Amino acid sequence: MIKALINEYGLSWLINRSLYSAKLKMLRAIPTSDRLFEKRVNVNRVNIFDLNVMWIEEFIRGLSSEKKKEIESIADKALIGKIMGFSSVELDYGNPINWHINPITKFEVSKALKWYQIPDFDPQRGDIKVVWEASRFTHFFYFTRAFMITKNTKYYDGFSQQLESWLQNNSYSFGSHYKCGQEATLRMINAIIAFEIFKSYKLTSKKDELNIKKLIEGSYKKVLSNFFYAHKCIKNNHTLTEIVGLIIGAWSCNDQKRLKKAYELLDKEIQKQFLSDGGYIQYSFNYQRFALQILELVMKISEKTQLAISDRSKSLIRNSATLMYQMQDESGDVPNFGSNDGALIFPVTTCGYRDFRAVVNTIFVLVDSKRVYNPGDYDEELLWFGDKRLEEIPVSIMEKESSAFNASGFYSLRTDTSFIMTALQNFNTRPAQMDQFHIDLWHKGKNIFCDSGTYSYATDIGKEMALTAAHNTVKVDGKEQMKKFGPFLIYDWTKRKYALLSNGLFKGKMVSQNGYEHTRHIEKNEQGFIILDEISSEGEHCEFFFHTPCEVKRIENGFELFDKDKLICFVSIDGDADMDVEFKKSYRSLFYLNREEINCVIIRGSLNKKCNIQFNIRLKNLNTNGEVEGANTK
Repeated sequence: MIKALINEYGLSWLINRSLYSAKLKMLRAIPTSDRLFEKRVNVNRVNIFDLNVMWIEEFIRGLSSEKKKEIESIADKALIGKIMGFSSVELDYGNPINWHINPITKFEVSKALKWYQIPDFDPQRGDIKVVWEASRFTHFFYFTRAFMITKNTKYYDGFSQQLESWLQNNSYSFGSHYKCGQEATLRMINAIIAFEIFKSYKLTSKKDELNIKKLIEGSYKKVLSNFFYAHKCIKNNHTLTEIVGLIIGAWSCNDQKRLKKAYELLDKEIQKQFLSDGGYIQYSFNYQRFALQILELVMKISEKTQLAISDRSKSLIRNSATLMYQMQDESGDVPNFGSNDGALIFPVTTCGYRDFRAVVNTIFVLVDSKRVYNPGDYDEELLWFGDKRLEEIPVSIMEKESSAFNASGFYSLRTDTSFIMTALQNFNTRPAQMDQFHIDLWHKGKNIFCDSGTYSYATDIGKEMALTAAHNTVKVDGKEQMKKFGPFLIYDWTKRKYALLSNGLFKGKMVSQNGYEHTRHIEKNEQGFIILDEISSEGEHCEFFFHTPCEVKRIENGFELFDKDKLICFVSIDGDADMDVEFKKSYRSLFYLNREEINCVIIRGSLNKKCNIQFNIRLKNLNTNGEVEGANTK
């Protein structure tokens, strides 16, 4: 394993990870040694966000009554400690809020412990992300937006009281909320934005301003004291977020030297984390959205900092929005590919969590001064992070087409009513899931073959969802595509031999270091798609997985899929030998800590050094007479 870690992660990463482990051991053995890592800061200003609140209010007040009521409802519940967590599950932290409890397990983390004395994983406590969720202050956006609708000052009171309560119950560097610099940064951002909005309505007090300064001080000190971990060990969205924490902290302290250095560091990190075609380092559409939203904010505060990211960085960000646009369904959803921790860090529209149009649209406006969708509720995000009225921004809709993003390893084939996506990465950075050659199939807004999702990083079900059998790919002799140690460390990465997409045909080949090769061809035709797989291995058998939310029915040489009793797809199977077909129940998680039962079709075949199998996917449409007909292709 050590050899693989050196080859794949790099010797410097291994050394840095060992140094960080040594730091934690020293802190636990000699608690006073934490002073070695602390920096002195002096916060003297807080108004880094300059929002046009009247534009935002005008937009929100123009929403439908139903959507305005939804904003008020979420805000009202948050006033009494019932927080909408991970955009999907109501978490009751009590009233007043107990900032240290996991409301699911009812376990309370001691606020007397230093952050480094609290484990990342604890079965009794449960998922630490649940403890953190209320303290992100994401619900403060609902307080501000509900106030804009109603002008009821109870929402300002909730903001003011909860901010003070948090500070009273979270002394600097004690408790779980000082474990993570990213959490500290997001908490700081959300509180500052809420403060600035309520201040624009002349509601805030001197005490509120002092509390914001105190929060910035603690958050900034946390990031400064532990940035080595995010920068040298994690190297993902945490790093981007914590650099933004450095920017806000340095600006708030009027520290031009640190501010300039943070911008230079951010440029370098963007160019490391975004691939040339826009793909993101974590191979996750949810984390890609996370990164894009944090960079929206960076572009917004350039008005105040008088510093900006480079044109090269902006080009990569635009490419990233383009990639996401091309992988979208018309509803705004994208395949649930990669890790999905439920993060929507700035919930500033009434669009659903699975609707990615707001971030894509906003990035195009900030970089290219154009909208790529017709007007909709997702436009609200433009008003939070842009500087123009909506009527000043032209609409230039791009065609969605079959696409190859070779650097990041995403490929799609499209017809008039459907698209299929597959992934074949040539890993240069660490993977998070065993999802090579996963296929996602969408037809008329239905995700027919889907990814299982994530559910939770701290549960057995969540760990299983990251494995090979949770994806629409093949598993050979019960082996995973790659090896895994602990919850996140994957090594012996798969290799991409080749990947090509042209003229309605995708061809790719993957080599697993666990002793097999997988070649997958995908072709679109007048009826739908054909998938041709070839497995080469000394093993005995292989299993092909298809996860679907549809009802499944076995037919001769294949299976049919139904949506509300209507046939929408059937799959015929041709192979070298007889194939066993099994149906079983499985789960998918579209939202963190939320799961639903789905079906999984497993096709088992024998291996005699090779196994060849073809899946003929025929999609069905309903014409104006209610009759079934084949799909039409572009």
